[in-house]
Amino acid sequence: MSFVLNVVIIATGGTVRLTGSGLGCTDWPVCTPGSLVPTEELGIHGIIEFANRTISGPLLIAALLVLFYSWRSRQHRRDLFTISTVVLALVVLQALVGAFVVWMHLNANLVGFHYLVSLVIVCITAAYLVRMYEAPGPRSLAVPRAFAIFTHVTTLFMAITIFVGVLTTGAGPHSGDANIQRDGFDATLLSHIHAWPGYISLALVVVLVVWSAVARLRPARWAIALLVTLLVQIVVGVY
Repeated sequence: MSFVLNVVIIATGGTVRLTGSGLGCTDWPVCTPGSLVPTEELGIHGIIEFANRTISGPLLIAALLVLFYSWRSRQHRRDLFTISTVVLALVVLQALVGAFVVWMHLNANLVGFHYLVSLVIVCITAAYLVRMYEAPGPRSLAVPRAFAIFTHVTTLFMAITIFVGVLTTGAGPHSGDANIQRDGFDATLLSHIHAWPGYISLALVVVLVVWSAVARLRPARWAIALLVTLLVQIVVGVY
């Protein structure tokens, strides 16, 4: 549930930005200085922004429940307890960053950091799900070491692509509010720079797919899923 909610809040956060609802609520934790919830004058933008921040409550509850579950089994699954503790800390951090995003009127760097924290939480909760179904105890490589190293290199280039993509978005027109000043970078130049590690990532993922298929490795289906997702992302990015 924690994983799903963090994916959802990224989607709703994107909706906030693309609909220009970033300051639909002008204060935090209340929507306006005189109201906890959106008022009629705020219109649809207030509803969209408030709906996004409302997800933080279930997120926190889910993180606490996972931590409690992991705490009960911490004697033989210390890894799960550690991961759930990190997730809870990041959820709290995410809420605080969201507050500063509003207080500082959609500062582009803060908005980008806000997104990156959510993405890190998604990655960590995904790792929790994978480990939850594994047997406790020392872990051994399920793939050749060379394949594992190559996967880490691919992850690095994908992380670079995402980071430059955040900078590109920060320089672009969709700030979350039409009246907000962007970060001052050249969006056209950044879009080209953003594409370079993207092309490299695509090539590396293709190699992962072929390698895992030829060697009949366990991650073969996940590699194909990653390639499909990356292709969809490229189409969306170009569009």
